[in-house]
Amino acid sequence: MQRILWPLVTLVALLGAALAGLVVLNLHGEEPLQGAQAFHSTPELIAQGDYLVRVGGCMGCHTVQGGKPYAGGRGMETPFGVVYAPNLTPDPATGLGQWSAAEFWRALHHGRSKDGRLLYPAFPYLQYTQVTRADADALYAYLRSLPAVVQANRAHALRFPFNTQLALAGWRALFFKPGTAVPEAARSAQWNRGAYLVQGLGHCAACHTPRNALGASRSSQPFGGGLISVQNWYAPALHTETEAGVAHWPISDVVALLQTGRAPQASVMGPMAEVVFGSTQYLTDADARAMAVYLQSLAPTAPFVPDAPKAIAAETTLGQGAKVYDAHCAQCHGEKGQGQAGAFPALAGNRAVTLANPNNLVRVLLDGGYLPATAGNPRPHGMPPFQQTLRDDEVAAVASFVRSAWGNQAGSVATIEVYRARERRSP
Repeated sequence: MQRILWPLVTLVALLGAALAGLVVLNLHGEEPLQGAQAFHSTPELIAQGDYLVRVGGCMGCHTVQGGKPYAGGRGMETPFGVVYAPNLTPDPATGLGQWSAAEFWRALHHGRSKDGRLLYPAFPYLQYTQVTRADADALYAYLRSLPAVVQANRAHALRFPFNTQLALAGWRALFFKPGTAVPEAARSAQWNRGAYLVQGLGHCAACHTPRNALGASRSSQPFGGGLISVQNWYAPALHTETEAGVAHWPISDVVALLQTGRAPQASVMGPMAEVVFGSTQYLTDADARAMAVYLQSLAPTAPFVPDAPKAIAAETTLGQGAKVYDAHCAQCHGEKGQGQAGAFPALAGNRAVTLANPNNLVRVLLDGGYLPATAGNPRPHGMPPFQQTLRDDEVAAVASFVRSAWGNQAGSVATIEVYRARERRSP
């Protein structure tokens, strides 16, 4: 009997210790919430919060297409299921009406809901933990000033065991630690402001850092580029000249890209177009320059090792691609891929075309490419989708052609890659 009992006791003790460890790790740095305290809002605080909500891009996730602003309901697909954004309006039954400023701060800083539940990291509290309490209070003041919308929050549709608080607690114990933005004394105030915006409220690392099999950002490769799961867009590395590095750009061009979505060297499409449309176009000139200064200072955390280049496509494929290009692309992008300044981007020497990962090029060919409409570029040109016009082999051929023409030296795109991209976009 004792031979059976002692192993059971040991197992129970180990499980108890593990659970206790999870609790301790998930409460790290938290202070007990005090009783509800009066919150004093002012027009100035609300205006500040309005600006910060835009910087954080909150509307993009918390508003369904055609729905009431900030009323939630938009589903965010993840490899583990769908997470639905909650209602941020001050409705007392379905929104933030019963939340205190301290509870709102705890959600940003510790990733914990009003009732103490752990929040899923589709809400980027891994970056928002850097937001100061003063800025959190401004955000809270603005959201409390919105018209209340009665809209019940949708339950997440996550697979087991990812839909359990226990699994989430284990994930957080491994990958989350509350943080605070600490200015670097050796850096300028402008650089520190840019670092705060990029690392915190702007949550740029959420897309531009590669993730591991459990969906956590790889802390050893900050801003190293990563595939946005499910969407199948590649967010290029922000510190690499062959991807999205801007170290050698004029700072005014970096500011222009953030505020208008277009610069002489590049333009934004896909998920980044949404970011510019809903967030960075509203940056003040001072904050846009601060972000630009910080982005220009980024350096690779490890030597950049590009993927082994694929072989250049066969002559027959390149010939097919040249014919497709002449028929559908040359009118806008030029016979030699030179583009038209201020209208259509050049393809010769275009980093978005020659990325080692061709996903973005294939997605633009299939779905079209549209710059965001911004105050600085109110009527942007766009590219129509060709998914109904071109076969998979034709898309692969023209992609391979532009990646190897006019001095470009990127590898070929296989027909199967286009087929997979098309299938991922099917309903």
